[in-house]
Amino acid sequence: MRIGLMGGTFNPVHLAHLHIAEEARLACDLDRVVFIPAGDPPHKPLAGEVPFARRSRMVELAIGGNPFFELSLIEGERTGKSYSIDTITAFRERFPQDDFFFIIGSDSFLEIGLWHRFREIFASCNLIVVERPGKRISDPVAALPVAIRAEFSYTSGARRLDHNAGTSVRFLTGCPLDISSSEIRALAGSRRSIAHLVPPQVATYITEQGIYDTCR
Repeated sequence: MRIGLMGGTFNPVHLAHLHIAEEARLACDLDRVVFIPAGDPPHKPLAGEVPFARRSRMVELAIGGNPFFELSLIEGERTGKSYSIDTITAFRERFPQDDFFFIIGSDSFLEIGLWHRFREIFASCNLIVVERPGKRISDPVAALPVAIRAEFSYTSGARRLDHNAGTSVRFLTGCPLDISSSEIRALAGSRRSIAHLVPPQVATYITEQGIYDTCR
């Protein structure tokens, strides 16, 4: 099977996350997309210190009813920082017969050279890079960390980088939704409507639980 892996703090999950996942699924013919909330994010502090259980519940509510989306609690089940390479490795070990596609936004891809063991990510699975507002990647080769550029060849017509390990990086463009989790937290903390930014079930859960009241 062709499985998409989409990680993030999901603090909270919002419509742009769902849009990215569906866009990647259709463009790359994925059988399903697995949403993976971060347990202990390594790159920046978790705003509001929202517990893993609540962030996971929001994802569960957001993807409910979509047969192509599922939730994994793998990063909440282990201790230490939630490094992407460890998660990718765990999936490959559990499901060696599947092909994995790590889905990230173009904003994250532009910083991937700062990630833990980033070289191994490219060799371990395929990547799908989805355009985010204001972060268009016009030159995929130049966007790669300098240390690994020689490991790739580029097919311009397909907007695809091929790694010498047999994996690839595909770049998707389209109509990115300009939504940010920080904006949602601020609106929710001010008791303003977030109905246009998150699925209705998630909006209700945030309001009922007062998840972002401390952001006021």
